[in-house]
Amino acid sequence: MNQAFVARNGIRVLVAEDEPLAAMVVEDILTELGYDVLLASDGEEAMRLAEGQSFDVLVTDLAMPRMTGWELIPRLRAQRPDLPVVVMTGFLPSNGRDVLLSDQSGPLALVLKPFEINHLVRAIEKVMGNRVGLESQAALVTMH
Repeated sequence: MNQAFVARNGIRVLVAEDEPLAAMVVEDILTELGYDVLLASDGEEAMRLAEGQSFDVLVTDLAMPRMTGWELIPRLRAQRPDLPVVVMTGFLPSNGRDVLLSDQSGPLALVLKPFEINHLVRAIEKVMGNRVGLESQAALVTMH
């Protein structure tokens, strides 16, 4: 069995992405790599899933209807300050990195769209730190 698959097995990823095709691709590939994926179409659905199920890392878009990633991250981190978060976005305002880093206590990575899926996987591995055999990262990591 692939050692990378074993390392990722059991890690539950909550993915909040409003673009159906992007959500499906992310879900399929992460599942194929051994992650357990909970898929939400926006921040409100992600909050509902988070209330009823445990998860290890949040992967979220920023621009979504009903509740954005900008709103979702602090709400989830209010409950779990050390929650690992990967932000995937196609638009980041000029002060976006600073805003994402302000009041953040847990690991955070940024993946700019369009991206190759291996960039997303590496970002998840970085924020998960020891759970997948890598040292924890508390600073913003940008990949594109």
